[in-house]
Amino acid sequence: MGPTEPDRGHEWQSEFEEALRLERHNSIEPVPDHYRDAKPLDQTWIWAGANIAPINWVLGALGIVLGLGFWDTVLALALGNLVGMALFGLFVLMGQRTGTTQMVMSRSAFGRRGAYLPAFFQLVIPTGWIAINTWIILELSATLFEKVGIPGTDVTKVILVLVIMAIQVGLATLGFYAIRTFEKWTVPLTLIVLVSMSIAAWTRSGIDWNFAGEAHGAARWTAISQIMTAIGIGWGIGWLPYSADYSRFVPRSTSRRRLFLAASLGQFVPVMWLGVLGASIATTGTGADPAVIIVQTFGSLAIPVLLLVIHGPIATNILNVYSMSVAALALDVKVPRHILSVAVGVVATAFTIVLVFAGDIATNVDSWLAGVVAWVSPWAAIMFVHYFVIRRQNLDVAALYQPARESRVGDVNWAAVGSLIVGLVVTWMFLYGLVGPLQGPIARALNGVDLSWAAGLLVTGTLYYTLCRLGLATPRVAASEREAPAVPAIEDTATDVVVR
Repeated sequence: MGPTEPDRGHEWQSEFEEALRLERHNSIEPVPDHYRDAKPLDQTWIWAGANIAPINWVLGALGIVLGLGFWDTVLALALGNLVGMALFGLFVLMGQRTGTTQMVMSRSAFGRRGAYLPAFFQLVIPTGWIAINTWIILELSATLFEKVGIPGTDVTKVILVLVIMAIQVGLATLGFYAIRTFEKWTVPLTLIVLVSMSIAAWTRSGIDWNFAGEAHGAARWTAISQIMTAIGIGWGIGWLPYSADYSRFVPRSTSRRRLFLAASLGQFVPVMWLGVLGASIATTGTGADPAVIIVQTFGSLAIPVLLLVIHGPIATNILNVYSMSVAALALDVKVPRHILSVAVGVVATAFTIVLVFAGDIATNVDSWLAGVVAWVSPWAAIMFVHYFVIRRQNLDVAALYQPARESRVGDVNWAAVGSLIVGLVVTWMFLYGLVGPLQGPIARALNGVDLSWAAGLLVTGTLYYTLCRLGLATPRVAASEREAPAVPAIEDTATDVVVR
């Protein structure tokens, strides 16, 4: 028998009470077992909510804007996301197993203070995500106000920035439980609206399902590679530094298979869906501007659609703010997490106001996303090799919190830091963004084909593995950590195998 209505009502009441107060585990210490009550479905709602956002319409439409045909764009989206989200699912499992954040786990590979480097990137980079996502909300909301007679002036937009940021930062400041509850109760409603939007868009006249595009030969492959980087493999890779921050609240007894599928599909389905929606609408000649897409596609339905679609970017930004705050704690900043969340909000608000006066939307989005992949790809390669190959999923979790001079993981692992630096350079050499400084020499020589994510993963991962096998990693990492107590084995309840 399932729970009775009174039992369910009490459960919901307890959940909302938990969501409306400051997170009990308000730190980056390993989450205690009695606080780890998140379910796989919670991960689905969290990651689906983070990706049901207008930015994915823009990136889907970007393929058409760059000259690709509709089916070329769909194929690039599907293949890229299958690979990117599979990697994402594996990183989610790291958080469940260790109970720690992604940047704290980086200490095992980079050293106690060597991990400051990736943590710094994770502190700074999401500021751009918050600003871009809020800017898209801003443009859509300004369009809505204009339809009811309120001018969408710069003053109106700045006021909107302040209001929207207050909502986003407020939820992130409360912490994981508030984020989980917000996503759980709002994402299903948003999905219903987006289904209605899709039906309205796909049954209208003007969509060219056989749109061929203008790019041919080398130009076609250039555009495909850029889509793979922006909203294909690169999109999934871009979320890797966030993954464990939320899966650390999942009990270790939960089936790893179920968690992997729940998190991966939570990302894959909305990214693929909205990417296809944006690409199909773009075949009508609306371009990449989300405000134009909505007004021209949905007409009189634009107002109710706009009111609900703003949920997506808010759901994305609460993850950005939260993960930035725990990244700051991984830098040994001695400030409470909730205070850091407020500080993050102030900085992101200032950056968003700057972005209000920025130029072409497609250029801004693509150039920023390309910059994100430039650091995440080599970092992810090091973490993947270290966790799954070198350490075989056994980390000395206690050593991650020891003082730098005493920690069994060592102070700085120069093999990891050096590999990351080399990986950044190699990634840039294969990168072809829409901004000159982000167009590397090899990408230029290949007529703009962007293989940055592949170069970053393969070169960095191979280099780090080789240095470790040659004994060139920090000695205290190579020796002492191997002798340290590992995370104890657990039984996987779905597969009946011992996870080591």
